[in-house]
Amino acid sequence: MLLSPSALLLFIIAYFLLLLMISWLTAGKADNETFFIANRNSRWYLVAFGMIGTSISGVTFISVPGTVKQDAFSYFQFVLGNAVGYGVIALVLMPIYYRMRLTSIYTYLQHRFGFYSYQSGAFIFLVSRTIGSAFRLFLVAIVLQKYIFDYWHIPFWVTVAVSLLLIWTYTYKGGLKTIIWTDTIQTLFLVLAVVLTLIVVGHRMQLTVPGMIDAIVHSHYSQIFFWEHFASDKRHFVKYFLGGIAVSVAMTGLDQDLMQKNLSCRNLKDAQKNMFSFTAVFVLVNLFFLSLGALLYLYASANHVVLPQRADYLFPEIAFHYLGGFAAVVFILGLTAATFATTDSAMTALTTSFCVDFLRFTDQPEPYQKRKQIRVRQWVHFVFSVIFLLVVLFFKYAVNESVVKAVFTVAGYTYGPLLGLFFFGICTQREVCDKWVPWVCIASPLLCVLLDQYSVQWFDGYRFGFELLIVNGLFTFAGLWLISSPKQIAQQ
Repeated sequence: MLLSPSALLLFIIAYFLLLLMISWLTAGKADNETFFIANRNSRWYLVAFGMIGTSISGVTFISVPGTVKQDAFSYFQFVLGNAVGYGVIALVLMPIYYRMRLTSIYTYLQHRFGFYSYQSGAFIFLVSRTIGSAFRLFLVAIVLQKYIFDYWHIPFWVTVAVSLLLIWTYTYKGGLKTIIWTDTIQTLFLVLAVVLTLIVVGHRMQLTVPGMIDAIVHSHYSQIFFWEHFASDKRHFVKYFLGGIAVSVAMTGLDQDLMQKNLSCRNLKDAQKNMFSFTAVFVLVNLFFLSLGALLYLYASANHVVLPQRADYLFPEIAFHYLGGFAAVVFILGLTAATFATTDSAMTALTTSFCVDFLRFTDQPEPYQKRKQIRVRQWVHFVFSVIFLLVVLFFKYAVNESVVKAVFTVAGYTYGPLLGLFFFGICTQREVCDKWVPWVCIASPLLCVLLDQYSVQWFDGYRFGFELLIVNGLFTFAGLWLISSPKQIAQQ
């Protein structure tokens, strides 16, 4: 039995009411310390589990299964690299953050290099996270619009605006403290959605769990490692694995969004336990997503399902039209959970970074100032919600799909300067000319865009993959070296 859009909408409303209830129970008499770092009192196991929902966005939820047809399990090479990168975060970056008792991780750059470096790092995060998170929300909103809200001819902008308003409503007061709990619930829904869909598809194919594993292993979708054509194949193990390390270090360890949750743990030991536990679950959940993709394609082949033109629509198309009402509900709750978990976390982190890094809230400790700061922070939070709406609508109505993807790719490039900045500070004792740092941070991504555009002509067919982020960080590192001097000379 297929459920109507009205029934699916009722489940979304019920889900939101659950989040609102959690917000009411957790926010209490929240202040800025609660909103920014949950009073540094979060349980590490809740943070670890909840981070899965933040890391696995709605785009991952619908896109990773769709990639299996063309790329098999090659994405898992990237996930293995991610796991190594998370180890670097736990053992190298977290001890620094906890030793300095940071609220915003970019404060490290001020202590190490100076004001302009600090502002550059914070600004890079604001731009990158705004574009990246809005892009993810845009792609998921298109799916919700297509399968639910078009039924009532609701405009796309209303769908996005209401989604953002709901997220703002349950996060504006409690901030991170609320998100720690809501993300735990949302991760539970996300994981259940994948596992239950696997069970439903297996049941439809009359396969037991061992039978599903055997079907996937013996299909042509199950290849994980790609060792051939290093130059021309973006799926080559070295590219995916090294890129996975760089992406996790840069986009998690140097990203205020993900690190804010870790900094809310009681101490470094708890934060490290959180990161290692999160890594294990993260690897397992991604393996589930890839397995689901393989099973969906096997199911489609066995039942003569006409595949959608866009691989992103594979999961929703089969869930809504072939697997029955239960699968549709599971899918919509999983997708909503993944979307809300990513967006609410991003909005809170952006608000934290702007308030701490640019409005300098931590420099004004007087009680009357704190009361004023709470009001200002709530307005900043609302403004970022409006910015998200405008960026999503810009993606939808002002640019075509290829330009949108290009913008998202460029936003990803901007994490390279963060990689170079932090590791130049950690690995060297040199002092930089602080005023020149923003120019280095601009030049490095632009060089990478140029390099990616012409790599095939310049390097005998070589195509960059995720490893371009490493090159970006190296460009930044080299640029910082050129505008720096040995510490003892700088102090004379």
